Amino acid sequence: MNRNFEKSQLLQLISAHFKELIREPGVLFWGIVFPILMSLGLGVAFTQKTDVIRKVAVISNPVSGTDSLTKLDSIFAFSAKERPVMLRDSFNYSIKIPDQQLGSTTFLFRKTGWEEALLLLKRGKVNLILAEKDRKIEYHFDPQNPDAQLSYIKLSGLLESSKIHSTSGEAIIKPLTLTGTRYIDFLVPGMIAMGVMMSCMWGISYGIIDRRSKKLLRRMVATPMKKSYFLLSLITVRFGMNFIESGLLVLFAWLVFNISIQGNDAALLAIFMAGNFAFAGIAIFTSSYTANTEVGNGLINVVVMPMMVLSGVFFSYHNFPDWSIPVIQKLPLTVLADTIRSIFNEGAGASEIYIPFATLTVIGILFFSLGLKLFRWH
Repeated sequence: MNRNFEKSQLLQLISAHFKELIREPGVLFWGIVFPILMSLGLGVAFTQKTDVIRKVAVISNPVSGTDSLTKLDSIFAFSAKERPVMLRDSFNYSIKIPDQQLGSTTFLFRKTGWEEALLLLKRGKVNLILAEKDRKIEYHFDPQNPDAQLSYIKLSGLLESSKIHSTSGEAIIKPLTLTGTRYIDFLVPGMIAMGVMMSCMWGISYGIIDRRSKKLLRRMVATPMKKSYFLLSLITVRFGMNFIESGLLVLFAWLVFNISIQGNDAALLAIFMAGNFAFAGIAIFTSSYTANTEVGNGLINVVVMPMMVLSGVFFSYHNFPDWSIPVIQKLPLTVLADTIRSIFNEGAGASEIYIPFATLTVIGILFFSLGLKLFRWH
């Protein structure tokens, strides 16, 4: 009898907790619907893409106009359907490698000078540079970048089989080890920007939601403390922590990978603070109302997850379809990461960062003001 009573008690508790869970619409959406939507979006982006686009810079040599690399467009015949692809994003011509099993690969080539080619490489718009010297093809790329390696393997096989270059010599690999052209130079600024976003969103947003769910914020209503002071104190502490965390990351990258800041230090500090303020404002707005930690987790993830994937932290967002790039470039994390990269790798100064600085500052002011207006203690 006692055992039956205990089983009934356990079943009643399970039933009560289950009903409590399913009666919360936010939990159902963020726990079930949102992951399905994310998997659908990423699945469409990465598994249903018929062509892989790889972009290559071709060093144009005005002295030797007969070099075979400058004659790719005359050697390859293009159909009328392919011509719109050839000219997009300032690329001059394209070569398509059909593959029914693994998916087709389209190479877009852009004729340019050496300095512009390096700039395109630093910005992630190309991952391989082709040049020709003594009738031999030179492939310039970072050997630590697996995407560049794959581009080299496919393109070298295509050029050799097509007999574009002279038969007098073999292709030459020229590893790019210049500061700013390596993959690690691309990665570290993105990691700094992502660290700012994650620290603000989880450190501020989740901290507020957790305090509200535990009724700790309710006790502060009776005090003479202003909401603005409470929120600004959280932001200030988070700014200090982010500065220490990012400083240690830069120090580690300098010691281990010899990464240096080529641009203006004051400009870097200014854009870093603007990025912190932008994501702090978004964090305040995100956590201004809800008291449910599971809903809070979902709200934070819906902010950070798309930008982690789209904003070019780990790989260039120029790999995404052309129609999406203008949208991606307007995301706060993209603005912050691109500007930090320009300071690290391109030597940008105050005159180059004032637009992204103003953009991030306005985003911070807007979302902080909305969050302050909507904020509730309980």
